[in-house]
Amino acid sequence: MRPADGIPPRPRVLSVIGTRPEAIKMAPVIGALGERGGCVHRLALTGQHTEMVDQVLDGFGLEADYDLNLMKPGQSLYDVGHACMDGLREVAEDFVPDVTIVQGDTATVFFAGVVTFFQQGRLAHVEAGLRSRRKWSPFPEEMLRRMTDTISDFCFAPTREAAENLEAEGVEAERIFVTGNTVVDALHQMRARPATVRNGCAAELAESNRRLVLLTAHRRESFGQPLERVFGAVAALAERFDDIEILYPVHPNPRVLEPARRILGGRPRVHLTDPLDYGDLVAVLGRANLVLTDSGGIQEEAPAFGVHTLVLREVTERPEGVRAGAATLVGTDADRILAEATAHLSGGRAACPAGNPYGDGRAGERIADILLAELTGASRRLEDWSAP
Repeated sequence: MRPADGIPPRPRVLSVIGTRPEAIKMAPVIGALGERGGCVHRLALTGQHTEMVDQVLDGFGLEADYDLNLMKPGQSLYDVGHACMDGLREVAEDFVPDVTIVQGDTATVFFAGVVTFFQQGRLAHVEAGLRSRRKWSPFPEEMLRRMTDTISDFCFAPTREAAENLEAEGVEAERIFVTGNTVVDALHQMRARPATVRNGCAAELAESNRRLVLLTAHRRESFGQPLERVFGAVAALAERFDDIEILYPVHPNPRVLEPARRILGGRPRVHLTDPLDYGDLVAVLGRANLVLTDSGGIQEEAPAFGVHTLVLREVTERPEGVRAGAATLVGTDADRILAEATAHLSGGRAACPAGNPYGDGRAGERIADILLAELTGASRRLEDWSAP
């Protein structure tokens, strides 16, 4: 249908999501675009994660307009890339977006960016500029994020340091915007909603008066001996402290599930459970006394709850939390993990500092504000974010 005379057509915005972390971090952007109005928005899912993404979308009241459902058992990065590009090409040719929004560093993000580039469209990258500066760690995410930044027209950097990384690589200043991280928005929104913890094990531990340690570990670069060392340290930690409960939502990948069951299964006070939906994860983080994780998102989420994080990686592309004293890099060395966890649980380390170095809860608003200003000519309402 043609627009009425004198009224310009509304710009068309496509958001693409593949995994649960993308869904969590994109939800505030999609919500803010809807609240502001002024554009036609469509949401496409590639299906890298299925049920876990659906849970997040339900929690934020969002529905997909396109679902490629591309995930197949045992598929490789080649398979994902091929399916993403074919499916998203059809979406782009059907909807013809003025701008496509992606978030993070997954295969979905990169291949959506390539399709947008091939279509000669504009690409907006949420969470641009994070760098470990190691080609193979995290693999393949470090390079997928870098390459996506290169072809993006809007680089939404979550922190000033991320923006400086982009500037150092020659990204033009007019393409860089410091917004804060949208995961902080998502946390605020989820905490504001009354909810019941669905996972029975998590619900029981959340109500317990015993100290709670949350473990999440699933990184590809840790498969094999590194992950086994982590699990050995966790087993030793459970033996050392008889007043803690350790909750581990286990990733379904067999290379994680098998050693987790073999090393940690059946141990007293170590609870292996299915992956938690986002509402349950927020509830557990709010209750935890210590977090051990190799997840990038949890490194950003934990400071909002004042809980210290031991990062199970040799390097992190999120150094702000380490510098702020909210996180400690421990890698996968069992002795170091056990020593640092013991120090924190014994009171030998300072408490996690107040405030979140990753955002103020308005990143989604800023991103919507910037895009609509660019697409419609409206004035920006919000300034770039500045860390406290």
